[in-house]
Amino acid sequence: MKRLAQRYTILQIQRKREAHLVEVYSRKKLNLTGQRFGRLTVIEPAPNMGKRTAWRCRCDCGRETVVTTGRLRSGKTASCGQCVERGLSCLTYIDGTCVEMLKAKTVRRNNTSGVPGVDWRASKGLWRASICFKGRRQYLGSFARFEDAVKARKRAEENLHDQFLAEFDRNGSGNGKGPA
Repeated sequence: MKRLAQRYTILQIQRKREAHLVEVYSRKKLNLTGQRFGRLTVIEPAPNMGKRTAWRCRCDCGRETVVTTGRLRSGKTASCGQCVERGLSCLTYIDGTCVEMLKAKTVRRNNTSGVPGVDWRASKGLWRASICFKGRRQYLGSFARFEDAVKARKRAEENLHDQFLAEFDRNGSGNGKGPA
């Protein structure tokens, strides 16, 4: 009997080691395939996430994600996570640039000058103009007059952002393509 117990323990250890090498799917009877949770539709079972049962889901925006049963059923995960909270459209990023943010041209709440990319450098007594594009900040210069800094920023927006948006719209903004 003792020998049988040892052999059973060895088999358990072997299975645990093999479980790390092989994708493990849940054997529980709960089947969520085809069910909707928020914007997610469950497509198929996915490899477990640790000891938790996971499901491959498709968001209304078309993106796929893997979510655990608990997060689906509790409502903690209801979309792919990249969808805009107030609408069904998703943000489109191309080379680190968010197309929807460029189109909106909003001024951030923490902006003190009222113009994006223009800030006062108190230590130097100058206005600084900069622009972010494709994940990089470009400094446009320092100016004694606020109007000159705004003019430099607007010129850079026309050259970078507006051309980028025009090319994005021309190349098909809905098909995943964007400007090169």
